[in-house]
Amino acid sequence: MSNQKEEILVGKITHFFQKIMVAVLKLSKSLEMGDEIRIQGGEVDFTQKVKSMEMDHQKVKKAKAGQSVGMKVEAKVHPGYKVFKI
Repeated sequence: MSNQKEEILVGKITHFFQKIMVAVLKLSKSLEMGDEIRIQGGEVDFTQKVKSMEMDHQKVKKAKAGQSVGMKVEAKVHPGYKVFKI
């Protein structure tokens, strides 16, 4: 049995605003502040904590499947990249 954490696909990137380094994420599962996520696609593969999430310009602590949220990301991403919760 490996001690690697299981990764759960929680959504996909739909937009990316490079100037402010914010990605829009369409969720297929819920996501909360403080969750550790991994973003993967193309040449990109990195992990980060969810430090801020917004829906309709309002800060939220939790978002549910089916919702889209904006979040700061630490690297350049593109639409279609997958987001996993670790």
